[in-house]
Amino acid sequence: MMLALAATPAQAQKYRTAVGGRLGAGNYGLTIQQKILDKTTLEGIGIVGSREVSGTVLAERHFGILGPSLNYYLGAGGHLGNHKDDGVFGGFDGIIGAEYKVAFVPLVLSFDFKPSVEFNSADWARFPTAFSVRYVLIKEKKTGLFDKILGGDDDKPNRKNKQKTKEKPAERRGLFDF
Repeated sequence: MMLALAATPAQAQKYRTAVGGRLGAGNYGLTIQQKILDKTTLEGIGIVGSREVSGTVLAERHFGILGPSLNYYLGAGGHLGNHKDDGVFGGFDGIIGAEYKVAFVPLVLSFDFKPSVEFNSADWARFPTAFSVRYVLIKEKKTGLFDKILGGDDDKPNRKNKQKTKEKPAERRGLFDF
């Protein structure tokens, strides 16, 4: 069992781009995640509530739990919106959540907690949770089980591009040659 855990690739997610819906208490919206670095995504969230609309951008760092299909993530970002009573508002957001890439189906399920600090709003802070279902638009490149351990095909020389070069033998120097 320990060998199977050690043989899993060290990546935290199995997709590059995913888009879907988000459902929270009293609001719903759209979410899109784009992988920008290894284990790092940017997430855009558009939310519509009964009395407000808002948009959020978050940078998130993903950490694998028992392989690349299940992971947790932490992140931070900001939001802007418009409330019917208070007008334009903004603030800073944090996020912590867990996501699961469903096997054999291009779906990602996630649940998160996204606390925020508000400016120019009747609420000075919010502590919402939400559930998201995303469709994987662009998959992560597949690698074999042992490619990370054995190095895959990266170490094999390319015979077509290999140039024949002869190494010169090193000059022999004597004891008193400077």
